[in-house]
Amino acid sequence: MSKVVKAAGAALWRRTSAGTEIAVVHRPHYDDWSLPKGKLDPGETSPVAAVREIAEETGFDAALGQFLTTVEYNVRGAPKKVDYFTAQTVSGKFAPNEEVDELRWLPPHEARSLLTYPSDRDVCDLAGRMLSDIAIVLLVRHAKAGKREDWAGDDDLRPLSNAGMRQAEALRPLLGAFRPERVYSAPRLRCVQTVRAVAEDIGGEVHIEPSISEEDYCKDNKAGIEWLLSVADSHTSAVVCSQGGVIPDLLDTLARRNDLELSRKRSGDVPSKKGSVWVLSFDTTAETPRLVGAHYLPTALPEPC
Repeated sequence: MSKVVKAAGAALWRRTSAGTEIAVVHRPHYDDWSLPKGKLDPGETSPVAAVREIAEETGFDAALGQFLTTVEYNVRGAPKKVDYFTAQTVSGKFAPNEEVDELRWLPPHEARSLLTYPSDRDVCDLAGRMLSDIAIVLLVRHAKAGKREDWAGDDDLRPLSNAGMRQAEALRPLLGAFRPERVYSAPRLRCVQTVRAVAEDIGGEVHIEPSISEEDYCKDNKAGIEWLLSVADSHTSAVVCSQGGVIPDLLDTLARRNDLELSRKRSGDVPSKKGSVWVLSFDTTAETPRLVGAHYLPTALPEPC
């Protein structure tokens, strides 16, 4: 069986006085019109690869948004999987290059008509329905911190293990691809350590939130859920680091409230591995933010490509 080729791409968009426009690129090597995309480099995750490919093909720095879909097809007999996100321009300017000789900014329906491949048109359709007033909350479970029984001190102060530090370092570029505005954490050293570098990268600090600690959430889960919704209501993108006793119930509650299907374990439980990330998308047009998307990234550590 052929090894799966992994790739990532995005519906890159911008707002103008005329409305929302999506970037469509022409690749002279294939003589096609496509959305920006490309293969993962060794050690890359899909979010990091998507941002890199956008920069290489279009010249724009971008902030990732909502996960859209995974497209699967065969290339010369080998299976290929492409993860697609939305992405908003931050800065930059297009210049023709080896991969792309032309870029057109078009309204979604015109972009769709120009795209060569049906799968790209489907992605464009999804993006066109999801580009307005979406907030991203990156819900992180803290990285590995060794076994509780092997730590003699205050459990609040149990630090990341060496493996956990590697996980935290891998999370840094992944979370940074979404350009978070603020970083929050439960009041545990291991939680703070997991996302501290991300806060430093945006020139901020880790803001402590007790309502998403296991003991506070167990006492009053409504307070933790309402706080998370307030984060979605206050930021375009934010990071929240919590614990395994919080994340599954919090997500299950929000998903059921908003009739959203989550990817689950065979047991039906919501997955939440240490060092994992849920990319949560909230529609903020309603009085209370509504969960409309939840994409699980089980690890940020390098995987074979």
